[in-house]
Amino acid sequence: MFSIATTNHEINEQIRDAQVRLISESGEQLGIVSSEEALRIATDAGYDLVKIAPNSTPPVCRIMDYGKFRFEQTKKEKEAKKSQRVIEVKEIRMSPGIDTNDFNTKLKNAQKFLADGDRVKVSVRFRGREMAHTEIGATLLKDFAAKCAEIANMDKAPKLEGRNMSMFLSPKPVTPPKKPGKPKQPKSLPADEPAEVNPAEASVADAE
Repeated sequence: MFSIATTNHEINEQIRDAQVRLISESGEQLGIVSSEEALRIATDAGYDLVKIAPNSTPPVCRIMDYGKFRFEQTKKEKEAKKSQRVIEVKEIRMSPGIDTNDFNTKLKNAQKFLADGDRVKVSVRFRGREMAHTEIGATLLKDFAAKCAEIANMDKAPKLEGRNMSMFLSPKPVTPPKKPGKPKQPKSLPADEPAEVNPAEASVADAE
């Protein structure tokens, strides 16, 4: 079975090969014919002649509705682009003296970005004398990462570059929940197999 090799096809009068291997609209192989004969057969059937395997010997041509084929191909390409999500890097910026409310706000924003599948760069900017206490920024970033640990991994540990200390967080891969196992059913005795009887109980029953 031949598949269509490319989206740039020679069609109808553009096909000038001496001979082609012809395939019908339904996929049936019609043998090797001249390109003129192949075009005549396609035209008589109300379809186009499309070269689908130009590198074969002889080239392979198929009878088809080329306009419909291109419409379906364009539709598939658009759907494929929609399904391809580009991972973005979002940035959260903080200062060493950030207050609790601002910290929590930025934390929620980062968690939202991570939940959406984006990476997050978290950075602390040091100004003036704050450069003498960069350990405050490292602690701040590690605390931030710890609060995102359920949904994110730390790609890069906090690193100081100039006056900025930053780290990268990536969303953890989502694993589908495991299906609960079926509860075991207690074994039941076959209908024709009698239950075991205590010998002592049997003798008392006989005496009665």
